[in-house]
Amino acid sequence: MAKSLFEEKGGKYERQGDYLLPCLTVFTEEEQPIGTWGQRHLDYLKQYRKVTYTNFLTSGKLNTYLADINKQAQERFERLIEGMKQAQGITECLKEENTLEWAGRLGNIRACARKIVNEEIIFV
Repeated sequence: MAKSLFEEKGGKYERQGDYLLPCLTVFTEEEQPIGTWGQRHLDYLKQYRKVTYTNFLTSGKLNTYLADINKQAQERFERLIEGMKQAQGITECLKEENTLEWAGRLGNIRACARKIVNEEIIFV
């Protein structure tokens, strides 16, 4: 009997009663912490990109991929905030003079930066 593609790739079967079932294993990977951005991308993959999610999961690269996405998103978020603060002239001096205005403007910048990161990195 000719070997199946699974056997040609090094796979093995085990007998379960009258059936031969493939011995499948899921690759293990190093656990890395996944932050908020990584969790958002994971939820997006599970809901809208199921094939991509399954491929990463079965190849053992999901955690590494999500940790990388989290790092990229966090760096982009921080760069955007700093750039927008400089462009709008938000300084520590403003914080000392008018704390409420500073907090409001900074909150607006954070919301804008969050939206940009979501559209550029997370929900793609």
